[in-house]
Amino acid sequence: MRIDSEENILSVLSSYNPWWLSSTVPKELLRRVKRVAYHEVMAALGRQDIRRMVVISGARRIGKTTMLYQMIQELLGQGLESRKILYVSFDHPLLKLVPMNRILDVYQNNIYGHSDVYYFFDELQYVADWDAWLKVIYDTQPNTRVVATGSASPVLADKAGESGVGRWKVISVPTLSFYEYCDILGLAERPALDLGVRPTNLNDLSHRDQVHLMTKLRPVQKHFHRYLQVGGFPELALASDDLYAQRVLREDVVEKVLKSDIPSLFAVRNSADLERIFLYLCYHSSSIISVESIARELNGVSRPTVEKYIDHLRTANLIYVSSPVNVSGKKALKAQNKVYIADAAIRNAVLMRQDLLANPIEMGVMVETAVYKHVRAFYHHEATQVGYYREPGGADKEIDIVVQSPLEKILIEVKYRESYALDQSQAIVRQAANATRALVVTKKDDDYGPGASSPASVYRIPAYAFLYLLGHAEAGK
Repeated sequence: MRIDSEENILSVLSSYNPWWLSSTVPKELLRRVKRVAYHEVMAALGRQDIRRMVVISGARRIGKTTMLYQMIQELLGQGLESRKILYVSFDHPLLKLVPMNRILDVYQNNIYGHSDVYYFFDELQYVADWDAWLKVIYDTQPNTRVVATGSASPVLADKAGESGVGRWKVISVPTLSFYEYCDILGLAERPALDLGVRPTNLNDLSHRDQVHLMTKLRPVQKHFHRYLQVGGFPELALASDDLYAQRVLREDVVEKVLKSDIPSLFAVRNSADLERIFLYLCYHSSSIISVESIARELNGVSRPTVEKYIDHLRTANLIYVSSPVNVSGKKALKAQNKVYIADAAIRNAVLMRQDLLANPIEMGVMVETAVYKHVRAFYHHEATQVGYYREPGGADKEIDIVVQSPLEKILIEVKYRESYALDQSQAIVRQAANATRALVVTKKDDDYGPGASSPASVYRIPAYAFLYLLGHAEAGK
């Protein structure tokens, strides 16, 4: 019998779809908490006026597959016939060898032969010409709904832009926010907050209300350091052994992406150079990078190769690239980018340093990485640029994160240290008058509010409170 026989394909599909017999998703495949993206996808899936297929993109182990199972269970709970639902993971060794149309033919010939189907496709990037197949499904099966996942978001988005206009939308899912982390753990200390509370509008509250809010938030502070170490990935956040969780993160996320996903997607021949470049970026996360410097330090790697591999790492959701933003009206800077590892936990797992929590420099890098990720996730649906600003003259002339749109300009500086000074030498102070909001993210839980250790135009907020409030605001959108 051929390994790609109809019998073998059907056997794999049956094992992936146990609800065909039981009419329910096994409990071990589900989680109590639903991520922000789940509600966005379900809203798109349920619309009758505007039909869209949905592609969920994001890094490995951030919960994309769990979201698919949660959606399937929701549909079953609404009374949808179980055989109308097909889940396929294209990461399976057999299914990687079989064209998508053959898989769907086996399903239609043996399980359900009509066109009012709900397809759930996992790890779509492994399908050759997946965008063409989705276009065929959309055009020929008007009653079919499709939700897919993929681990290479820009690749998915680019193809959606090329041939998917009006047919599907790409929803990017970052690693867990600090708010989602606390929610998944079911922490009793989670405060009840108004939906309208955001880090950017705290200065509009009375001093009494600010004190009351920070008092409500303070109990979650004790969970902040663990969140930075392992908390961005749902399964690992729930683990009881943090060292083992970091090992799993290193092996199942970083190594698989560097040694399998990127080489297979982009025909990378020298994965060793890719690993060296990623390691360099881990050591320099939150820094402005020079492609020439990387090429010199990693002797034997050319400048074009460095640029190409950095883009591959961005595509595979291992890094963020932050570009310079001109906020002063002066001549634009030379376009050197900052790079952030996609989650502080990824960097920790790779570097394997034991003194991270006691090292103020490392803590500053981790916190800035987390702040950038939260800001980027919050604004990713909006016509907003998230970058950084720097004037010539040193570190005091830099603003870590700038959020700029036609409606607002928000400046954010991370000062995660015991003491710091904010005066006119700081770029954020000079630029605050021309911004909608200017925030300094601090370390101490009592270091918040305007004035005191900062000019009145700059609002100080502790890092854990900033991240929790921004994650909460994102969930309430």
